[in-house]
Amino acid sequence: MKLFLLLISLGLTEGRVYAQPSPNRIIRGLVNDADTHKPISFGTIKVAGQNKGALTDARGQFSLAMKTDTLVHKLIISCIGYKSDTLLIRPETAEYSISLFANTSTLNEVVVTGVTRGTLLRQNPVAILAISRRAIETTASSNIIDALVKNAPGLNAVKTGPNISKPFIRGLGYNRVLTLYDGVRQEGQQWGDEHGIEVDNYNIDRAEVIKGPASLMYGSDALAGVVSMMPAYPKDTEGKIKVGIVSEYQSNNRLLGESVSLASGGSRWSWNLRGSLRAATNYQNKIDGRVYNTGFSERTATAMLGYSGRHGYSRFGASLYDNLQGIPDGSRDSLTRQFTRQVAETGLDDIKNRPIVPASELTSYRLSPLHQRIQHYRLHTNNHYQLGTGELDVLLAFQQNVRREYNHPTQPNQAGLFVRLNTFNYGLRYNLPTLANISSTIGVNGMYQSNKNKNGTAFPIPDYTLFDVGTFVFLKWQVDKLTFSGGVRYDQRQLRGDDFYVRSVPQTGFDQHVTLPDTAGATLQFPRLHQSFTGISMSAGMTYEFSEKLALKANIARGYRAPSITEIASNGLDPGAHIVYIGNRNFKPEFSLQEDIGLTATFPDVNFGVSVFNNYIQNYISLSQLVDDKGSPVVIVAGNKTYQYQQASAQLYGFETQFSLHPTTWRGFSFDNSITVVYGYNRGSRYSDAGVNGEYLPFIPPLRISTGVSQQLSFKRQWLSDITVKADVDYSAKQDRYMGLNNTETPTGAYTLVNAGVDGLIHIGQNRPAMRLIFQVNNVFDVAYQSNLSRLKYFDYFTQSPTGHFGIYGMGRNVCLKMIIPFN
Repeated sequence: MKLFLLLISLGLTEGRVYAQPSPNRIIRGLVNDADTHKPISFGTIKVAGQNKGALTDARGQFSLAMKTDTLVHKLIISCIGYKSDTLLIRPETAEYSISLFANTSTLNEVVVTGVTRGTLLRQNPVAILAISRRAIETTASSNIIDALVKNAPGLNAVKTGPNISKPFIRGLGYNRVLTLYDGVRQEGQQWGDEHGIEVDNYNIDRAEVIKGPASLMYGSDALAGVVSMMPAYPKDTEGKIKVGIVSEYQSNNRLLGESVSLASGGSRWSWNLRGSLRAATNYQNKIDGRVYNTGFSERTATAMLGYSGRHGYSRFGASLYDNLQGIPDGSRDSLTRQFTRQVAETGLDDIKNRPIVPASELTSYRLSPLHQRIQHYRLHTNNHYQLGTGELDVLLAFQQNVRREYNHPTQPNQAGLFVRLNTFNYGLRYNLPTLANISSTIGVNGMYQSNKNKNGTAFPIPDYTLFDVGTFVFLKWQVDKLTFSGGVRYDQRQLRGDDFYVRSVPQTGFDQHVTLPDTAGATLQFPRLHQSFTGISMSAGMTYEFSEKLALKANIARGYRAPSITEIASNGLDPGAHIVYIGNRNFKPEFSLQEDIGLTATFPDVNFGVSVFNNYIQNYISLSQLVDDKGSPVVIVAGNKTYQYQQASAQLYGFETQFSLHPTTWRGFSFDNSITVVYGYNRGSRYSDAGVNGEYLPFIPPLRISTGVSQQLSFKRQWLSDITVKADVDYSAKQDRYMGLNNTETPTGAYTLVNAGVDGLIHIGQNRPAMRLIFQVNNVFDVAYQSNLSRLKYFDYFTQSPTGHFGIYGMGRNVCLKMIIPFN
């Protein structure tokens, strides 16, 4: 920390030295969108070859002090979502206007995730994808993660129904993929299977996906990569109050979505508000009919306040997420295969002879009494300011995640699992002045957590506190067409917890948590927890730009991940997952070594890119179903499977390739294709050449080929400006490389899904915003399929079926209609 403060003081000192020459002149300018002529805020202005710079404010304006001389200087202007540009500054001119064009070339996209400064994508050696707001808005999906998966080859999702999607990057997920919201790491018991990402699906303005270790910037839990979501930021509206509306309907599960936003602001202060509602019944397919207990009811509210000044900006955000989510268990009638429901408590419950769910309940928006409730509260602030000739970033956040799972049919108001997780996030980063073409950054970030079991009856994890701290140094050297970047980081994590006792209550038969000295008749479920983990992460990469259209990238990174609380300490039933988890306190941290090499190109008529990776992980932690000496599943709690964590070396390798054809002579036409493949192996000597009996890792996506075609048609009518017609085919190959040990996974057949749609921009009056209407049909041919990344595939209590089908199938045909009215 002393070194950190010393370097900042050096930057301040240097800033004073640069400020002394006199006389100075003031350069002022305005940066706007070349098409809409709207101002572009938070753009970066740099003087080529110097340490001077500025940021555009909420009105796109900037000012910059420069030494008075007779030389011609160059300003480099870069903004997220726009092509960078260079402006000549002449001695006789003091005011300038710059218009930037929106990116059509992904190589000229500015990315901010996993780097210390906004960086052109073509100059970043790490495999990273940027997903625009337009792509997110025009992708009809059940949740935001599914929308990103559709637009990011290499990103997949493990699903437990339409509204529960866990991001997986190149075969790795859960606590190996870090999810960010406005730069704040999302902390909400993400080790769990049965809940998704706690954000407003309608408030994501842009996203970036890092494919590969990002531990250098974010520490533990970013070993596989990062999914970074940026919300809509406050903007200058010249004091006017702007209103935006999103309305959505999906036919398969009768999803209804409504969102209303308000925004206003001036040259300094601005704000926005958004409230959203989403509700759905049980989804359906032609094999299962309606799938019981997959509906949900979700409410969100967000608010953000922004300040923009000459030397930087501050953002203050608050959000509330409240989701009532069904918990499917897959129980059925053995003859009719109709879904049944639990009416008796565990121990008295006959899973194979439950009553059949009536049709009226299957089609109702009302959730079953056996459901979960997830609440997530967030307060955060992001600050970026010029400090001397350097730049300082400060991040602070507080999050509270409250999770209840109701699994008692005779006492529906009694939660089975009831946990509260409080998290305080912090981050401090200083970009030192550029010296000899070397940009350097030092920083520290981490979090403090406190988890507490409340009034529940099931306790899969103990009460604990966690403290994370990591310090890092990052360097980037750029000369001509060559860019080198890399750094090193040191992390430390401490886990603490007291003895955790559980005792049965005779009146109810339920367990309850008790504390000393009142522990008579209780059992010690979790002994005292006192563990520490440390790790060093490193990264080094190179990019060579043959031109602005073609770039070669290579990167090697060492990632670090401390075992999660459930991996080392779990010992109990998670009611929502219907799994008894057993951890291991002797686990060591995971360390990965990943090599990436890629080639990306953007030409007027065609874009293409290919990325090849190899990832070797020491001490890889995975789940395996527990069986007895006879190979029969171990049942600790009736109706629930038992899984135990294990640790061994692992290797994952594969590639992603993208090809897009958009001839300049065929205006509005685009032909987009991608191919992704991942292979995952357990490299423990015990499983060498074992094949499906332990050699293959679980949840590895199969070969996936996506191809799509779209045609934009322009009109000169007063009420209609353009229509885009599109169709895509998504092929998933069979997965016969699965974790078959102890029946943890089973083989999955190939399937092809066809989707088609049209969206148009409709003008509803002069001086009013254009309304975008989106009509899309997913799974046009109503294909019955099962994904090997769907947990519902394994929700079945029978080993024989009169239909020959086992488990639960994916969503059938889904007609989606969406209306978006932006801020006017």
